[in-house]
Amino acid sequence: MPSLKEVRNRIQSINSTQQITKAMKMVSAAKLRRAQDAIIQMRPYAQRLTGILNNLSAAVEDNVANPYAQERAPERVLIVAITSDRGLAGAFNANIVKGVVNLIAEKYAAQAAAGNVTVMPIGKKGMDALTRRRYKIYGEYTGLFSGLSFANARAASEYAMSAFLNGTYDRVDLVYNEFRNVVTQVMQREQFLPIVAAPVQQQNANKIDYIFEPSQEEIFQELVPKSLKVQFYRALLESNASEHGARMSAMDKATENAKDLLKELRLQYNRSRQAAITKEILEIVGGAEALASS
Repeated sequence: MPSLKEVRNRIQSINSTQQITKAMKMVSAAKLRRAQDAIIQMRPYAQRLTGILNNLSAAVEDNVANPYAQERAPERVLIVAITSDRGLAGAFNANIVKGVVNLIAEKYAAQAAAGNVTVMPIGKKGMDALTRRRYKIYGEYTGLFSGLSFANARAASEYAMSAFLNGTYDRVDLVYNEFRNVVTQVMQREQFLPIVAAPVQQQNANKIDYIFEPSQEEIFQELVPKSLKVQFYRALLESNASEHGARMSAMDKATENAKDLLKELRLQYNRSRQAAITKEILEIVGGAEALASS
């Protein structure tokens, strides 16, 4: 049985840990409100822009080529893994790393064996975990979430888009956590490039007779890249909100566990202290009786 001093030291240590987890929970809750507001405001814009693009795609003439929709055999693949820069968020980062590993094993095993699968981690935790697994890594996109903005995310999205256009990669996939609510984050695997065309039935249903000003080519050159950058930025906002929700839940659970552990340790401390006092009383009584009988 541990001594009273050891139990007292454990109680002090867990008290300190509980104060840290409480503070981290409060910080994550404050950041979550801002991140949640950002993604809620972004979703309608991204969905509307995607809808306009689908309508436009259904209305343009067949001779207007969309280079971002060019289908090629996926011989060279880029996977964008969106994680966080910090840990202590439960299984948030582990789920993304697991999703990347499973995606490669299920869809791109042959390409990986040939060394044609590249992972572009966004976030330090993904960078560290995927580097340890000896994947082919491109870039170092860390620190984006400390001041996340469309301008900060532009470099990563533009690299993926330009690399697809010049034939460096035939397929670009995104792996990220989608924010549902504070306690629920769903890992998503999406094809970013080439653009997945809307079903024919949906195109026919949404087809609108557009009057183009300026030309169709100029509109496509302007609208398609902007839409792709918005979708990429939306994935980062989803991941950012999910991170704070996951960390808030993890720190709340850690605080509750510390509370339960403190309750057990205080009970153990009180029992040990009571036993020590009882033992001292018995020794005193025994000594007094021995003196009285001598």
